[in-house]
Amino acid sequence: MAYLIMLGGLFLGLIFFTFVFIVSKRNGNYYLAPMVTFLFSLLIVVYSIFFVGGFEGMGYLFIAGGFLTISVIGTLLLPIITRRIKSQQLHKGDKISLVVLPILFFAIIGLTIYSDDGYWIIAQASAAPIETEGYRISTISEGKKEITILLGEEYLGKEIQVEDVSKWGSTEITLKLIGEGVDGKVPFIQIGIDEIKEPLKVQTTDGVVFEEIGSSGN
Repeated sequence: MAYLIMLGGLFLGLIFFTFVFIVSKRNGNYYLAPMVTFLFSLLIVVYSIFFVGGFEGMGYLFIAGGFLTISVIGTLLLPIITRRIKSQQLHKGDKISLVVLPILFFAIIGLTIYSDDGYWIIAQASAAPIETEGYRISTISEGKKEITILLGEEYLGKEIQVEDVSKWGSTEITLKLIGEGVDGKVPFIQIGIDEIKEPLKVQTTDGVVFEEIGSSGN
């Protein structure tokens, strides 16, 4: 996973470097491309440490590493690249790139944010059934939440899967229960989630809604 994030950082860094390089053609200050890319990598590091922090901040550090790598490679190749430039005037390809590159840059960032599930599986196993089924909420690192789903005897021999966790509006967790579990035991799952937007709803694909254990609804 870290390699994929680093690869994404390299690609974004290359787009950023190329955009600044094209802009710098007008005044011939090509050194601005690696310098600005390097400074941007430092901004990402600052944001990661002081505004995100924790394990989630590590992803930003990998992205910053991609920008830093591009700035170093760009610095080394800059004499070769600039030697081939015959004119400081922006040609048609440059003008098109100045429009396309920012769109591509922000489209990749937006797609990454949109594709982020916002949850992860902490633990998944089989356990003995309990008398009062439902879910429990606890706080884990960086204010994120952990939701533990506990089930009763009616789910003996079942396996539990996360079907969907809503991203927009109130948080809805939809679980799918299939008959491929361990005989004599019920499925057990702990889900980590970035944020819970009330009212929280935990349900199955069959429409069964679970209540929080210890709440007035039990």
